[in-house]
Amino acid sequence: MAAAEEDLAVETVLLAFAADPMARWTWPNARQYLAAMPRMIRAFGSSAFANGSAFCTDGYAGTALWLPPGVHSDEEGLGAVLESTVAPSLAPETTVIFEQMATYHPTEPHWYLPLIGVDPAHQGEGHGDALMVYALARCDRDHAPAYLESSNPRNIPFYRRYGFEPLGAILAGSSPTLVPMLRPPH
Repeated sequence: MAAAEEDLAVETVLLAFAADPMARWTWPNARQYLAAMPRMIRAFGSSAFANGSAFCTDGYAGTALWLPPGVHSDEEGLGAVLESTVAPSLAPETTVIFEQMATYHPTEPHWYLPLIGVDPAHQGEGHGDALMVYALARCDRDHAPAYLESSNPRNIPFYRRYGFEPLGAILAGSSPTLVPMLRPPH
């Protein structure tokens, strides 16, 4: 993906997460969110761009940033974004959330979906379904499980339709609940 295409993909995710409970708990002020979230998206998903596993629907209405087995988010970049943008009062809670996230990640080779989103102007048009069908077919070809954390309870039924099952709940202090979900290969 060219840099301009990456920007379009990041902008779609930025719009999709504008009302996300976890994102807006982390950055409740619109200015904070607009400044920090693009950096967070790139730190979480830049490896998807580098590995050819960033998938978009026509017109960038939907974007999914998948990390193939053995590929990880930019941990140093994530830490830098959080350290420089999260309110000091929330910093201990965000640290605990990321520590809990690490305990749920499968140890076996797996595909990880750190971010998927559809531009709110195009939600309900099948973009999320198209992205999931495409990527999960690839996971199944690899005979690898797929893993994600749902940051919005409204999305859990969507993920369950594709075979993801909740593994537990991640929360700290005043945070909303993050739900780790795993889908075995089919």
